[in-house]
Amino acid sequence: MDRSLIDQLIETVHQELIPKLQIESIDPHEPVKISYLPYPWQKLGAGNYAAVVYHPDYLDWVVKIYAPGRPGFEEEVEVYRRLGSHPAFSECLYATEGFLILKRLHGVTLYDSIQRGLRIPKQVIKDIDEALDYARQRGLYPHDVHGRNVMMHQGRGLVVDISDFLHEEKCSKWNNLKRAYYWLYRPIFSPLRLRIPYFFLDIIRKSYRLLSKLKKFCDRIFYKISRRHNLD
Repeated sequence: MDRSLIDQLIETVHQELIPKLQIESIDPHEPVKISYLPYPWQKLGAGNYAAVVYHPDYLDWVVKIYAPGRPGFEEEVEVYRRLGSHPAFSECLYATEGFLILKRLHGVTLYDSIQRGLRIPKQVIKDIDEALDYARQRGLYPHDVHGRNVMMHQGRGLVVDISDFLHEEKCSKWNNLKRAYYWLYRPIFSPLRLRIPYFFLDIIRKSYRLLSKLKKFCDRIFYKISRRHNLD
């Protein structure tokens, strides 16, 4: 790692990016909006609380910036501290004032892979499983691991977003994705190389979110009824 290049990038971020960048999160369940990104910075992606951008002169790193008023920055810094160095995860090189400079992970998300009809080998799923086990061994709780937060590169699996890995509540998104991979993707989509349009994938994503909320609501109602019954 060239420390002088990192120092140059840090200075560029402080002087050219942060003072001019205009970013906001309108809906916590939808990606943040970048209304102005100074040249020559390029947008790489956006989550519900933060956006990821890069500078063409520093292609090995990215900058993740949290939208004003959105939580998670301190937690993400702590997650990267615990993870240390692992081939399936990025690394945090610098963090302050709501933004992080991270090692760039190259690849295609599983979400985009399905849309493009790309083959997703089993090794990708195994790599991600092993990476999540490693995170658990470091005292973390893999959370919100879904098709847009994991990637494949040269047949290997990568975990892109670890910002919620301090949340101890149970999350079944990765297990559900694996179930769909083995039950639907491998026997049907993979052999036919079907390309699934984004609008259909978004329908599935929003339907899954709605069903998850409904399940949580029903679980709470069932718990209250059971508790009342036991008290009686």
